[in-house]
Amino acid sequence: MTDFLVRIHALSVITWSPFVGALLIMFTARRHPLAVRLIATVSVSVSTVLSILAYAAYNRDAAGFQFYEKAPLVEQLGIGYELGVDGISLLMVLLTSIIIFAGVFASWTVATRSQEFYALLLALVTGVYGVFVSLDLFVFFLFYELAVLPMYLLIGIWGSSGDVRPRGIFAWAYRETGVGSKEYAAMKLTLYLLFGSAFILVGIFALYVSAGATSFSFLDLEAASFDPRLQRWVFLAFYVGFGILAGIWPLHTWSPDGHASAPTAVSMLHAGVLMKLGAYGVVRMGMGLLPDAAASLVWLVGGIACINVVYGALSAMAQVDLKYVIAYSSVSHMGLVMLGAATLTEAGLNGSVFQMFAHGVMTGLFFALVGLVYEKAHSRAIFSMGGFGRAMPGIATAFTIGGLSSLGLPATSGFVAELLTFMGAWASAHPWWLVPAVAGTFLTAVYVLRVAKQIFWGPPSPHFSHLEDAKGPEWVAIVVLVAVIVVFGLLPSLALAPVDTATVPLLARILGP
Repeated sequence: MTDFLVRIHALSVITWSPFVGALLIMFTARRHPLAVRLIATVSVSVSTVLSILAYAAYNRDAAGFQFYEKAPLVEQLGIGYELGVDGISLLMVLLTSIIIFAGVFASWTVATRSQEFYALLLALVTGVYGVFVSLDLFVFFLFYELAVLPMYLLIGIWGSSGDVRPRGIFAWAYRETGVGSKEYAAMKLTLYLLFGSAFILVGIFALYVSAGATSFSFLDLEAASFDPRLQRWVFLAFYVGFGILAGIWPLHTWSPDGHASAPTAVSMLHAGVLMKLGAYGVVRMGMGLLPDAAASLVWLVGGIACINVVYGALSAMAQVDLKYVIAYSSVSHMGLVMLGAATLTEAGLNGSVFQMFAHGVMTGLFFALVGLVYEKAHSRAIFSMGGFGRAMPGIATAFTIGGLSSLGLPATSGFVAELLTFMGAWASAHPWWLVPAVAGTFLTAVYVLRVAKQIFWGPPSPHFSHLEDAKGPEWVAIVVLVAVIVVFGLLPSLALAPVDTATVPLLARILGP
């Protein structure tokens, strides 16, 4: 199977299949919306099937980067089309495939300019795939930008505006900037992420020049030796640049607004995959290329992560808009991801990567369900809704399962991820990190159970008497995501076995023999 996947250039097919689908969609007549949806479904299905086959065929004994591809692009500058995946990036590719497959079906009812919507969505996911499989840092950065820029149009055109009442001494600024509108959210997101991109690009060029300006290859730069002072400031550049996308405090404020205004599939990709791209960048490039700086600066990463965990959970508790609850929940859970990485322990780093996967699937399910609730009830105001479990039992059950995974119930993927992170925090050089991590989990239980009880299991609201459950293609996203949460919760070794082959060598590189 491995030889077959190498022969067909599986990583290239996985990456570019959605882009080919986007091009075909742009040549499809607007009067054939079903053809647009079918092209999108087929193109992402190709990537999903190959991702599963690659995941199954990965040789855990050999470990390292596999399914390797390389072709020169600009030989004089050392730029090449170089692809490969190890245990960490392979799990991220699988996560991306699951989320985009579910996202296509979650967007089945998009009626306004569906041709452009699906084309931009597939272009965005091409960039995400490219980031996870690229081993050339220059090409990595190009894919990174492709993953970020379509968000502006997807939110600005197909997003929704929230009702934000300007109050206090800065009410005039709220009115003038349009806080709460989809245009404001799209512009804020784009400016924040492009600001982060500048830090990343500077860091890449600093390593390229310092290594002798002969290659952008991750493998070549990994073998190079960098001055400790250079490592420190480049690590900080990577941490800020990628950390903005990962939602680190206090550079996270673009994220809740972006989540709340984005259409369903874009919210699923935004929280489920794009935020993980930021954490992946810190682990892969910050820790992988700059081990000395990583070892000396983890106190900063872990400290800010603890703030993320508690601050995000408290903010989620204070929200009255359902999408904002899930958005701030993502900020809190991304804190657990960064905390696990900062522990520099095998359990913690495995927990960090597994948390990326578990939270990606769980939050993808949440946003798919929130989109369905909004589409049917035309409201996201938590305390105006109630008793929906009677009219939509399938959606209510799926939301409850997602919530239980979010708070770390055993037999769900969220439990395994959080337990490993807690074990890593306790075994780290800063065992007090365990206190805010556990506090965040307790607070998560408070707001998740409150929301589930109010909307689905509480007394019925008289304002919503004609609701209906999910139907047709809407079930695909729900069933797939719930199944993944349960399967990986019961069989965590499916994810941890390949991930461990990448995290152990990374820790050995950082901590030394």
